[in-house]
Amino acid sequence: MKSFEEIEFTINYLMNTWTDLSKYLLQNPQSLLETQFKYWQDYQKLFFDLSNGSMTQFDKRFQHSDWQQNILFNFMKQSYLLIYNHIDNLVKQVEMHDEKIGKKLRFYTHQFLDATSPTNFPGLNPEILAKSFETHGENLRKGFKQFLDDLMQGQGQLNIKMTDINAFKIGENIAYTKGDIIYQNDLMQLIQYQPTTDTAFQIPLLIIPPWINKYYILDLQEENSLVKWLVDQGFTVFMISWVNPTSQHREKQFSDYMFEGPLAALKCIEKITGNIKTNLIGYCIGGTLLGCMLAYLTAKKIDCIESATYLTTLLDFSEPGELGVFIDEKQIAMLE
Repeated sequence: MKSFEEIEFTINYLMNTWTDLSKYLLQNPQSLLETQFKYWQDYQKLFFDLSNGSMTQFDKRFQHSDWQQNILFNFMKQSYLLIYNHIDNLVKQVEMHDEKIGKKLRFYTHQFLDATSPTNFPGLNPEILAKSFETHGENLRKGFKQFLDDLMQGQGQLNIKMTDINAFKIGENIAYTKGDIIYQNDLMQLIQYQPTTDTAFQIPLLIIPPWINKYYILDLQEENSLVKWLVDQGFTVFMISWVNPTSQHREKQFSDYMFEGPLAALKCIEKITGNIKTNLIGYCIGGTLLGCMLAYLTAKKIDCIESATYLTTLLDFSEPGELGVFIDEKQIAMLE
């Protein structure tokens, strides 16, 4: 379970965000009054539109036919979407003294509004009700069992599985392409994949994956394996496989990942292939590491990179999107 300090921090963090909203509304009561007045006008219009069947708000969460055809469920849907839109518009009007706080406010407001959708409650969702009648409640039993399994896997914390972890078989639908580990250090293993063509391009290719999704995200099965496709085109492919860090790696810095990762791999590849230059692919945070390494090599006047390709890589972290909600001094201090 989460520690008391973590729970207390999260509660205080959210309370501070809502406090900032309350201060704004107290200082700008006109915005709240206008929103309330417009909401009641639209609520009255909702009754009229439902009675003549002209209400047509669309949301992909409400695709079951009863959300449109059953007047009770239709009313719940339209009422929810109505208040969702008004609260969303109100929050968008808020001008915080700190834009970071404004982004957090909008993010957590959306989380709250999404969580209160009637689609999330079995007794209010016609699709779940229909399935429950059809299966005599078996769907609910299976769902609760899955919930308990997730709790057990998380050792008391709700760790929701995104896929069936027993569905993967090495060499079939994960780590499909044949290869050999040719080098290893404290942070990574370097894989060289076996060729499948009679001839190969002269310049080898090194792939730097993220140290979160691991290397096999690019080599699941033949149909969607980037590695298999590259090998079949005649590339000599190398891939870094990052270690699962433990307490012994706690002093490792970002620079260590560069020196013991791609820089160490490049030296090994040059010894094996005899080529001074290498093509590189950086994926996600692996691409960020690649960008930093290119800057380092440029500063050192080392010319060993033929080309660099980035896949879903963020280099400018000044606008990290919704990830920025979880990045501030207080949260980083708590994590540390």
